[in-house]
Amino acid sequence: MNPRMKILCLAFLGGALLVSPGHAAPVPRVFSLDPPQLALTKARLATNDAALLPALGRLRREADKALKAAPGSVMDKAKTPPSGDKHDYFSLAPYSWPDPAKPDGLPWINRDGQVNPESRIGTDHDALSRLCSQVDSLALAYYCTGHEPYAEKAAQLLRVWFFDPATKMNPHLDFAQGVPGRSTGRGTGIIDTTQLIKLTDAAGLLAGAKAWTPEQQHGLEAWFRAFLKWLLTSKHGRDEAKAANNHGSWYLAQTAAFALFAGDVDQARKQVELGRARIASQIEPDGRQPLELKRTKSYGYTLFNLEALFTLAELGRRLDVDLYHYRTANGRSLRAALDYAVPYLDPAKKWPGQQIHEVHQPDAALASLLRRAATLYPDGKYAALLQPAAAELAPSRFQLLWP
Repeated sequence: MNPRMKILCLAFLGGALLVSPGHAAPVPRVFSLDPPQLALTKARLATNDAALLPALGRLRREADKALKAAPGSVMDKAKTPPSGDKHDYFSLAPYSWPDPAKPDGLPWINRDGQVNPESRIGTDHDALSRLCSQVDSLALAYYCTGHEPYAEKAAQLLRVWFFDPATKMNPHLDFAQGVPGRSTGRGTGIIDTTQLIKLTDAAGLLAGAKAWTPEQQHGLEAWFRAFLKWLLTSKHGRDEAKAANNHGSWYLAQTAAFALFAGDVDQARKQVELGRARIASQIEPDGRQPLELKRTKSYGYTLFNLEALFTLAELGRRLDVDLYHYRTANGRSLRAALDYAVPYLDPAKKWPGQQIHEVHQPDAALASLLRRAATLYPDGKYAALLQPAAAELAPSRFQLLWP
């Protein structure tokens, strides 16, 4: 590990704040985001940089809305998990539907890409998604502005979901994405918690806030440490680790992020290094991702898997493991996968795979990947490709994350 990376890694694990060379803003302890890029954003906002103010305004509107939200918890769901304990997270497989050929509809059958509205009723899925979105906005808004009420609200939301004995979620997913008549939970349900990665970054963005105490930081780390143990040792976790498509990619991203957050550097490195095999098996030399192209929402899943691999690569930077520039002998790489998707930022370019739901182009998910790539690869290619769509996409969160 080179000296700069060693210093950064020690700082992240210790929760310290560093001063980025050339900037007066502190570098936060984050993992799936780029710490120096965030410090640059904070420094530029301190000078009222006009280029970033529209994106900040949009972020603050989202955070102000979150300020008014009542705290959610797993105890709020109408349905009870098979365990009988509402502290257990519970969800149903979104693409499963009652079988019309059976009087009772059981067991439910799969319709890929078609979300069954009933899967969202009375479960924890939407509440968890909402929590992660709210805390993500509040923590970033606090980091950018220093406005303490944002940190206070984020701390409250985290406390209710993870700490308070009466409302906390148990650190496992035994009953995630169950299929009525077939299973009470599956390894594929682990995809439900990809957004928890945002919370490991949010804790770093809240550092220094009056409302975010060392006790809360340690409590959140302890919860993720227990959840990581379940991911690594449970049958569901072992099943998801074997998934060949985006599920396996997000499993690696989750376990690596949670291990870093919990201070287990060796485990984090182990998970990140498995990313090389993922790139080699999932991406063709021309950049296609066949397992995602098979899906009925092939465009969305192509970007979803690429986001997982980019997230894993960013986590690798905390560990001096370079997946961003990894390339197999026959050309399989993250850049190849991104280059395959890039032309479809243009609304006039038709996506070749099946896509049962319309995608509005230019797409913000692809634009975010392009903006991140522009900060990583110095040839200027990706910044130039993004430029024609920049005005239509602004203001966007990625302008603050990768200025």
